[in-house]
Amino acid sequence: MLKDEKAVVVFSGGQDSTTCLFWAKQTFKEVIAVTFDYGQRHDAEIDVAKEIAAHLNVPHHILNMGLLNQLAPNALTRTDIAIEEREGEPPSTFVEGRNLLFLSFAAILGKQYDARHIVTGVCETDFSGYPDCRDSFVKSLNVTLNLSMDHEFVIHTPLMWLNKKETWALADQLGAFEYVRENTLTCYNGVKGSGCGECPACKLRQNGLDQYVEQKGGDV
Repeated sequence: MLKDEKAVVVFSGGQDSTTCLFWAKQTFKEVIAVTFDYGQRHDAEIDVAKEIAAHLNVPHHILNMGLLNQLAPNALTRTDIAIEEREGEPPSTFVEGRNLLFLSFAAILGKQYDARHIVTGVCETDFSGYPDCRDSFVKSLNVTLNLSMDHEFVIHTPLMWLNKKETWALADQLGAFEYVRENTLTCYNGVKGSGCGECPACKLRQNGLDQYVEQKGGDV
């Protein structure tokens, strides 16, 4: 029974990971959140993650992954790189190796707490062209982690086959719709809640919200 087990949630304080945090709290006996500081262009992401974890009474770890900034220049860590989507290749916001490292370190942390379960908000349906959000990658890494640490980890991806409208629906089912809407930070420009409205992350989030509100007949 999952209700008797522990889980580590890879947590950024954004819409997806916060929805996953609520899902994990309903699914597992004990939940730990881990946030990675990799030189994000806005520190607000880490502050929001701290606030949400504290409000939900979830133990919270922040790990320094600053080496990613040095090794993989990208628009999420460098203000001199424009946020843009590029034909036939990942957008400029793709951070090489990010999910590989985040999930690996989450597993290392989890083993110290005897936690078998790792939860991440990656999604192949609305994955923005990031190769490390694909189901095949997650399954492959799951096998590798188990072999590397001789531990029976299970990586959970509650959003893998959901689009943004369906992610909003899940938050609503979890009783977290308004909380996610008002308290999370998805915006690449560091604007909490509804965001800047201009960056790709905000547009994806808002389009999904509009579709869900329309489906509900405006009753949200």
